[in-house]
Amino acid sequence: MAALLPLPALHATHAGIWLADGAGAGVRGVARGEAIRQAAETPHILLNAPLVGQRLGYPDLSGLDLLELFAFVFPARFVVPTVSGLCRALGIQVPTEDGAAAGTLRAIAGGLMAAMGAEDWPEREGAWTSNASLHRLGWGWAPLVAARLAQPERSERMLFSRLPQWDEAAERPPARTVTVSAGDAIERLATLTGGGAEARIGQQAMAGEVAAMFAPRSAAGAPNVVLAEAGTGIGKTLAYLAPASLWAERAGGTVWVSTFTKALQRQLDAEGARLIADPEERKRRIVVRKGRENYLCLLNLEDALQGAFTGRAAVLAQLVGRWAAYSKDGDMVGGDLPGWLPSLFRKAGATALTDRRGECVYAGCPHYRRCFIERAERAGREADLVIANHALVMVNAARGRPDAPTRIVFDEGHHLFDAADSTFSVVLGGQEAIEMRRWLVGPEGRSRGRRRGLAARLMDVCSYDEEGATALDSAVEAARALPSDGWLQRLGESAPFGPIEALLAEVRGTVYARAKAQEAGYGLETELAEPDGALVGAAAGALEALEALGQPLAALTRRLEAVIEDAPDWLDSSARARVEGAITGLAWRRETIGAWVRLLARIGGAADGDFVDWLAIERVEGREYDVAIHRRWLDPTRPLAAAVLSPAHGVLVTSATLRGSGGWAQAEARTGALHLPRAATRFEATSPFDYGRMAEVLVVNDLPRGDLAALAGAYARLIEAAGGGTLGLFTAIQRLRGVHARIADRLARAGLPLLAQHVDPIDTGTLVDIFRDDPRASLLGTDALRDGVDVPGESLRLVVMERVPWPRPTVLHAARRLAGGGSAYDDSIVRARLAQGFGRLIRRQGDRGMFVILSAAMPSRLLSAFPEDVMVSRVPLDVAIARVARRLGGEGGAQAVAQADEAINVE
Repeated sequence: MAALLPLPALHATHAGIWLADGAGAGVRGVARGEAIRQAAETPHILLNAPLVGQRLGYPDLSGLDLLELFAFVFPARFVVPTVSGLCRALGIQVPTEDGAAAGTLRAIAGGLMAAMGAEDWPEREGAWTSNASLHRLGWGWAPLVAARLAQPERSERMLFSRLPQWDEAAERPPARTVTVSAGDAIERLATLTGGGAEARIGQQAMAGEVAAMFAPRSAAGAPNVVLAEAGTGIGKTLAYLAPASLWAERAGGTVWVSTFTKALQRQLDAEGARLIADPEERKRRIVVRKGRENYLCLLNLEDALQGAFTGRAAVLAQLVGRWAAYSKDGDMVGGDLPGWLPSLFRKAGATALTDRRGECVYAGCPHYRRCFIERAERAGREADLVIANHALVMVNAARGRPDAPTRIVFDEGHHLFDAADSTFSVVLGGQEAIEMRRWLVGPEGRSRGRRRGLAARLMDVCSYDEEGATALDSAVEAARALPSDGWLQRLGESAPFGPIEALLAEVRGTVYARAKAQEAGYGLETELAEPDGALVGAAAGALEALEALGQPLAALTRRLEAVIEDAPDWLDSSARARVEGAITGLAWRRETIGAWVRLLARIGGAADGDFVDWLAIERVEGREYDVAIHRRWLDPTRPLAAAVLSPAHGVLVTSATLRGSGGWAQAEARTGALHLPRAATRFEATSPFDYGRMAEVLVVNDLPRGDLAALAGAYARLIEAAGGGTLGLFTAIQRLRGVHARIADRLARAGLPLLAQHVDPIDTGTLVDIFRDDPRASLLGTDALRDGVDVPGESLRLVVMERVPWPRPTVLHAARRLAGGGSAYDDSIVRARLAQGFGRLIRRQGDRGMFVILSAAMPSRLLSAFPEDVMVSRVPLDVAIARVARRLGGEGGAQAVAQADEAINVE
């Protein structure tokens, strides 16, 4: 067992609070007040200080956080951030009681310290230098770490010199024209699954059908499209990876596999080992790609390490620097940076370490050749398979990027409509406009940081070109008409400055005059119809200002393009890269400004039937944070088909719920296949699972609507009956929080931990990791957990939905409902949500589970969302609890059955 550090430890859960004495006197339970007093007087060993602080009602709690120490000792290593998770990672015995966990925290600390003393510690390089910097910043662990780290005989290499460089390479030739037969695809599938694997008929059939998407395209704008609904358990991932990998090898081309969730991206990346055994070759041939804003920006990191960050944010920067040296790809969002790490610092500085504003200086950056983003982009051009997300695929295609994919697999295809809806939307609001101003003008007033305006980024280039310099000056001056810092306060004071703020002030006034009041958690909105004269006039003034901005930006773009074409002597490779980057950034901004101009031109004129426009005030917890005009396509699959599908040669769209309740017609309409000249190939493979034996659906018919106490009681009793392993799905954050507040302590005292989105200061991905790791834990969440959560086995055996998940009655939904068939459109959305929620239950053979809906108002017509052989029963809550206890058999199940039976007998 690891040696115990002679430091006190504090452990707090909903079940109680415990202190472990640093002198080894044992562990004792304490009251909240004493725990706060002790922690304020003496630094204690903690696990997740923000979470413990929330449990104590003391948000400013600080101490020696074991997760920070783990991030230092083992950067880029996965761990479940719980006592049991850290124990397993270090080979320490897991405590069986909450009270014993406080003492175990000391053992975990000792284990991490011991790991640094091991001769084979692989993350040793850079540790001494990082800890010296952390010591100067006052990091609590630094003196203890310093006592165990010997100063290296030679100075350690700087972080940036340790990162690998990417090399320029010749442009990859076009993919060769080859055909993959169904037989070849099935043969490759057999190789991937292994000789001893049981043959899956549906999987083989799908592999053979998917091969058709790789046939040569017969005409421009007419891709080979395959729509495949493959039920859970078919093994659709390998079914499409088999022909995709075969085509990539033979054709020398790249297949993009696109997902909607990060969880599936990680799963696909893990499947790469089946395709390519050698890790180095796999790294070269299978690449994960995300948007630029997901990756660590080395220039921002350097700025942070050199003093731009202070306090806790500076500590975070040092730990991120440790991680960067060992990261696979520099992905800060869903990659190998622990999702829990930024939340330990209450998100101080994490977003500032990425390039969220598009301010990259490309070859002008001293770290350009080591840039994670550039490395990923270049690797993707040479890869066989690129694993990406729907948004990136659509943006690359819509902007005509040279690496836009021609062979695309859209997994989680039932989300294609929503992804296109977001990608092709237009928002003219204060937040968007001020970001545009910052990109063009740069920091103003007392603003600090590395932000650079367009003039600073192009200063040396435009110094050689008088026309370009004039256009640049005009653009920067015109950008000053955009909102500036303090715009929201000025709107509240009825003192807008400039034409765009004047427009937003009129938008805000119109919304408050017309909008129906909503819950505090939601914003306010109203249809953009019958605008009054003041709004029309303000729109005209804003339109004129935006056109005045667009003209010099267009002139500057032309001058930069001329520089590239003329290639003067001073245009070396570094300058060329910066100019090309500026052209790309300008094209993006000009496209946005053009969309704003078209939107404003419509105000006061005839409505365009292709679009839905509305005015909105965005709020969180009742506090305004944006005012905007929104535009969405009534049917976003039209631009999807035009920009993404038509230019492609082959496309697969697949999902377990692709058709929904509307059959193939609905699948073709919601994927864009309807707008293509060539009919899509259809494939269907039903799930091999025996849902009638493995699952059951219960509709509770006696729970009073609107009674939060009764709802909380129902959740508590169901979770107790199941012995945990419950995913609770809510349609409103306020109800989720209300239920959690009422039952978390009760469940914790029964040994049933309860996690919750929007309550626990932990990111969603980490909450799911903790939930997956503990079969007795339960998790409450909203829409993000209804789909894309893959938790097979005993950890998820009960799904409880608090009410029928009707769509919110927004302006956009009302327009689509009118166009899509009224109540039938609502029903199709609800059936899809129910099917997705039910789909969380049975993920593999041997799983078992129950799905409970706490709503007597559940219409029978919607029950077709569930598999046909699943038994659906309408029962009182007591009967539901008894059935859950009998079927899922958690500890305490017999007691729950007895109590429920007694209640039934009384009735």
